[in-house]
Amino acid sequence: MNGQGVMVMGMPLNRLAVPLLVLLILAMMILPLPTFMLDVLFTLNIALAMIVMLVSLNARRPLDFSVFPTVLLLTTLLRLSLNVASTRIILMEGHTGPDAAGKVIESFGNFLVGGNYVVGFVVFLILVIINFVVITKGAGRIAEVAARFTLDSMPGKQLAVDADLNAGFINESEARTRRADIGREADFYGAMDGASKFVRGDAIAGIIILLVNLVGGVLVGLFQHDLGLTEALGRYALLTVGDGLVTQIPALIISTAAGIVVSRASSEQDLSREFSTQIFGRPQTLFIAAVVLGVLGLIPGTPHLAFLTIAVVLGGLGGWLLRRQRAVLADTPLLEPIEELPAPLDVTWDDIPPVDVLALEVGYRLIPLVDRNQGGAALARITESRRHFAADMGLVVPLIRVRDNLELKPNSYRITLKGVVVAHGEMPTGQVLAVDMGDVLGKLDGTPGADPLTGLPGIWIEAGREEEAELRGFVVLEPAELIARQVEAVFRQHAPELLGRTEVQQLLDTLARTHPGLVEDVTPRHLPLTTVQTVLQQLIAENVSIRDTRTLFETLAARAPRSQAIDELLETVRAALGRSIVDRLFEGSDTLQVIGLAAATEARLFNEMGDEGEALLSPPTLEALNQAAERALAEQEGAGYPPVLLTSAGLRAVLSRLLRRNQPRLAVIAYAEVPADKMVRVNTELSMGEAA
Repeated sequence: MNGQGVMVMGMPLNRLAVPLLVLLILAMMILPLPTFMLDVLFTLNIALAMIVMLVSLNARRPLDFSVFPTVLLLTTLLRLSLNVASTRIILMEGHTGPDAAGKVIESFGNFLVGGNYVVGFVVFLILVIINFVVITKGAGRIAEVAARFTLDSMPGKQLAVDADLNAGFINESEARTRRADIGREADFYGAMDGASKFVRGDAIAGIIILLVNLVGGVLVGLFQHDLGLTEALGRYALLTVGDGLVTQIPALIISTAAGIVVSRASSEQDLSREFSTQIFGRPQTLFIAAVVLGVLGLIPGTPHLAFLTIAVVLGGLGGWLLRRQRAVLADTPLLEPIEELPAPLDVTWDDIPPVDVLALEVGYRLIPLVDRNQGGAALARITESRRHFAADMGLVVPLIRVRDNLELKPNSYRITLKGVVVAHGEMPTGQVLAVDMGDVLGKLDGTPGADPLTGLPGIWIEAGREEEAELRGFVVLEPAELIARQVEAVFRQHAPELLGRTEVQQLLDTLARTHPGLVEDVTPRHLPLTTVQTVLQQLIAENVSIRDTRTLFETLAARAPRSQAIDELLETVRAALGRSIVDRLFEGSDTLQVIGLAAATEARLFNEMGDEGEALLSPPTLEALNQAAERALAEQEGAGYPPVLLTSAGLRAVLSRLLRRNQPRLAVIAYAEVPADKMVRVNTELSMGEAA
């Protein structure tokens, strides 16, 4: 009968095992134990430490031993309970002889240190220093860094799982398992970061318990059992040293196991096989080591036997590995030669490679940033940026093709739009960008830089100074995030060019599934697809979201039978989307603080344009208009208001086109786009009078 079938108090036995173990450990601190039971428990503690060590060595990934933080707590509690129990017996029965606290403590006190308690104290302190300063501190630091990096990479890993699920590479069950593993991994490293404090506290407690046992034992021997100082010191010191060693050695083993677990990377092999493969897998390194040791062994005054013996062993091992590798190669069947295909007689259309809409090319040192197999997070961040842009603007950015380019510098990258380079940059090795958001404290030393998405100034700093920069108020951007932000800046800036006929047709197909008659009323009945595409591109160029496709196409369906002029269609659609446009610009404010167009400036523009539009505007007028817009924009932003120019419908499209190149932040809206429940207040006036 298994543990699952045995019932105790209405619960399965395997569910009661851990609670009972914890209760027994706590009881050991209170109830006295016979020496025989103490020997058994000390032996069990050593065996448990060895089991934990072996399990950690055979684990292929940290999550295979996810219960380790709890095991670490329980083993620490067990050692402390044994310390309390042994302290009680040492102080009560230590005067009777070296076996007063059991045979295990006696053997550690006599055999391991030869009955010399001074040597025992030194060995105990060395073990505590190794455990506390070296192993525990290093394992804790690894767990802390791993927990931080794991938490930072969780969104990217979750997005990668979603992308694989959407692409059909995995099913829903496997995706659910991967998501659970990502969460468990973060929990594991976070728990290990805290659990390392148990071992550190255990080492400190071991030193205190040693001093208490020694001082308390000597006092008990002197005043209660009338022993001499030398005799009391000899008896109680050996017992104390034996007690300290019998608990510190398992503690050292457990700490080593903790370091192995947190420093392990996920692999398909256990640690022993990886160790032998990666360290002793190359005979050449063994030959070189053998030659160096052989030369050292021939130098007069060196231990010839030790050096030459190990040199012979390494040389023999290298020769055996070399023969084994040659035998494996000899047993591997050779591939049959492939007949060379004749060269094509002529060039065809199929020989022309297609041009990618968007492509990211990186130098070879930046490949880990964009390769998911190497933990690169850039692609996940780019996918998240595309998702946000689609939700915001209603436009799905085409997939970005990523490839390496050996012609680039190792740390360089470039972004192409339809085969033309539109952005490029270089990532300094081992550095991150600290961006100044406007409220930083002090300055940082480094090379000036800039955030590719927002244009805000930044400083390139060494990768280890992130905490210093964040404390000063800077926002630290990693190289992978910088590449993703550069890609996002490109597709936001060139969004109209990404809306091709294919994307427009996909948008129409999506809308037709819910409103089939609406699409048919617009195209092809009244408007060709190219006209619809142009209207949508103009909206995107003016940062107007096309997500409300129903309102957009209902407006086109109502207006198209009367006019097919693109400017008229655009202004009609903008008026229908006015509430959405105004809300994006003023973030829900009831009072719209805007830039107004001076009456004289408006009359001057109308008089010069006539019926031909902005093509008749003279160069002095264009220059004066841009200068006036620059002054008004500076005044408006200086007052803390949105950079929005309000004008009549007849001038809105013209001013938007004329000012977009030199003043890209300035949005131009018409009176017809302002909802009736909004109040308009002209805060700044755009006037060309001063520059006319």
